[in-house]
Amino acid sequence: MARFGYAYATAVGFAWGALWSTGRIERVDGLWVFRGMPKWTFGRGGSCVGGCYLTDRNDGARVLQHERVHQEQWRRYGLAMPILYLLSGRDPLRNRFEIEAGLEDGGYR
Repeated sequence: MARFGYAYATAVGFAWGALWSTGRIERVDGLWVFRGMPKWTFGRGGSCVGGCYLTDRNDGARVLQHERVHQEQWRRYGLAMPILYLLSGRDPLRNRFEIEAGLEDGGYR
């Protein structure tokens, strides 16, 4: 079931990114990166949806490493991921998914 959720989220993320991206779109180590997204189309510095990372220009190597961990979390939890993430709280310093992805790599420290 998680595999289906990951695939569905990736399709939604890809469609959303293709619709709004005004920057370079490329696949980096298995993660689709959509740049040039309007700020209202993603949260914080960027959002991972399935296998897609949506951002304006927050795409350094460490950030992408952080987002690949989120991609793996999507693979593990499927469509339960956004619910579990919200239940973990908005504070990235206490959110278990952000901690697992690496607070420094994510730019939170």
